[in-house]
Amino acid sequence: MKLLLDTHVALWLFNEYENLSAAVRERLLNEANELYISIASAWEIAIKHSLGKLPGFRGGVKRFLFAVREYPIELLTVLPQYVETVEELPHIHRDPFDRIIIATAICEDMSIVTVDDNIRNYDVQCVW
Repeated sequence: MKLLLDTHVALWLFNEYENLSAAVRERLLNEANELYISIASAWEIAIKHSLGKLPGFRGGVKRFLFAVREYPIELLTVLPQYVETVEELPHIHRDPFDRIIIATAICEDMSIVTVDDNIRNYDVQCVW
């Protein structure tokens, strides 16, 4: 299964499985699953860390990107077709990072690992 991690899920994974359910931990550690994260998540971390909104995650975007490299997670760039798909999404909510993650999952036929109800309201596969 191709799993695209929402930003908060990646943070929880990198913080020693903080707040991850046992079922999600099992999916993330199952080598049969392919793990992905969008570069948009790194951008989100950089912004939130610079604003002091991530007190529980020290090291900011440098630590985040280092952690991505340490795990078997593929870092995805933002491709033009993802941006085109964002334009077609309904305006359920306006978070630009979530919208590009949703578009990526749609274009690449991935399931998003998230607890975010806003994301779950889109026509996209989600797991938790």
